[in-house]
Amino acid sequence: MDLKVETGGAYKDERLGWGKSLPVPSIQDIVRNDFQSVPERYIHENMDRPQVPDNLLASLEIPIIDFSLLTKGDEDEIRKLDFACKEWGFFQIINHGVGEKVLNKMKAAVAAFFALPLEEKKKYAKAANEIQGYGQNFVVSEDQKLDWSDMIYLITVPPENRNFKFWPLTLPGFKEAVEEYSAEIQKVAEEIYANFSVLMGLDRDGLKRLQGELKQGIRMNYYPVCSRPDLVLGISPHSDGSTFTLLLQDDEVTGLQIRHKEAWIPVKPIPNSLVVNIGDATEIQSNGMYKSIEHRAITNEEKPRISIATFMFPDDEQEIGPLESMIDDHHHPRMYRNIKYIDYIREKFARRMEGKAHTDFVKLTRK
Repeated sequence: MDLKVETGGAYKDERLGWGKSLPVPSIQDIVRNDFQSVPERYIHENMDRPQVPDNLLASLEIPIIDFSLLTKGDEDEIRKLDFACKEWGFFQIINHGVGEKVLNKMKAAVAAFFALPLEEKKKYAKAANEIQGYGQNFVVSEDQKLDWSDMIYLITVPPENRNFKFWPLTLPGFKEAVEEYSAEIQKVAEEIYANFSVLMGLDRDGLKRLQGELKQGIRMNYYPVCSRPDLVLGISPHSDGSTFTLLLQDDEVTGLQIRHKEAWIPVKPIPNSLVVNIGDATEIQSNGMYKSIEHRAITNEEKPRISIATFMFPDDEQEIGPLESMIDDHHHPRMYRNIKYIDYIREKFARRMEGKAHTDFVKLTRK
């Protein structure tokens, strides 16, 4: 049976043509047809496979930020945010104002999409030279190891950039759930932008001005169960090319791990919270003060897992580079060159996921 998620027709609007990715099998359907087998192409090398962290590492937790205090300008919470961005690159936010009903509707809409028959999902397959749609990104070689996940990625903000060719509009409630969730997440994101701006020496609207028309994309991931989760990865180690990312996790299944002090730390879900991580664009603009951290997802034998990642990123044509307020020639000299965002993101999507390798070409070499 041919289970490949085939490429659709060309996307007429080339502004968002960020990169090509080879078609891959649907892992969800592979598992449905043969639960016990793990195809060779999904088995990672020994050094890349998931390892069980020791008790000390497993007990570590990323910082937790009370978003309701942050919005009130609470100085202690702002200091916690600064610490989280510098030392962890990740934090969880609670009391963020997005209603539990909105979160649950979004999770239900994503679950309903992945419950569709393969032939139905393939109607929304990725187009050539496009990252939107159903399938997989970052597959650049027939020889590379594949991730144990399926995904659908949609551009959601600004609304005029939505391409409904990739949206399952016949799925009851899907469009409404995504639009409502997108709007609520945008409110949270704007407050985060404002706080990052102040921490980096700008006024509250500084980053928004520097990044042009702000964009938002949502990646919806499905991780099937795996008979040998010790051999595979749900998503390979990578950092995000975004300004920052907001992740809605499965409340019951831990899958996200982040690299902290050369160890992989599990991010335990807090019900109805959002995980936020620094993206490459912010690392560049903060001149390396705020860290875009490698992270990955693991699988398990017992329960499938869904996660929903919302990426906030600059306008394609905007140039990003270290802010003058983050450069000190004596103590913290410029670490990155300026680059147009579309050039950076196309370089990123031309590679497989391989940790932080894609940021090296923006770094300045030191004599």
